[in-house]
Amino acid sequence: MIGDKLWAHLKALAPQRVRPARSVLLRQGDPATHVIVLESGSTLITLAGGFGERALLAVRGAGELLGELAVLDSQPRTATVIAAEPCRIHVIPATDFLGFVDEHDLTASLLRHAIARVRESEAVRLELATASVPLRLASALSRLVDAASTSASDFAVRLTQTELSQMIGASRNSVVNALKPWREQDWIRTASGGGLLVRDIRSIQSHARTQG
Repeated sequence: MIGDKLWAHLKALAPQRVRPARSVLLRQGDPATHVIVLESGSTLITLAGGFGERALLAVRGAGELLGELAVLDSQPRTATVIAAEPCRIHVIPATDFLGFVDEHDLTASLLRHAIARVRESEAVRLELATASVPLRLASALSRLVDAASTSASDFAVRLTQTELSQMIGASRNSVVNALKPWREQDWIRTASGGGLLVRDIRSIQSHARTQG
């Protein structure tokens, strides 16, 4: 997006911090006081409705900027960002970030990047509105695996079944039913410490396509 040299320069504006899985990195409705540079780990971008429901908009991995659009237009956060796994981040104050953008003439490229991500989020929302529960769940898990900072064959998703159901717009029972054949095939297990251990995402995707 901005090149390795500028990326390193941006990271140097603030010390590295570590955030555990399931921690909230940015909260919908909060003022745009800073941006986050995601150095490692992966995050969930979620949108909350008026009745407490949540929807998954996107998954972001290492090398992403988080919260920059709200800073650029001086508006409150439009979504919540949750760590899907332990993350290393740099929290850049808004004034420092805007100074960096001006110094390197990055406004146009950042806006193009933001627009592309909005289009991606719209595609995810369409999928959530039209696809079957197994397909929606497999797609959400696939995005998490793809964005993960680890290349290990097994990937722990530190989310409860209730949280997963909220994010894909399904009932908890529907998620339990979708997971059942995947558990039976040992494509997925309960992870030690909570959540799910994804062991064979390709088989999960293939099976989900046959279900709808």
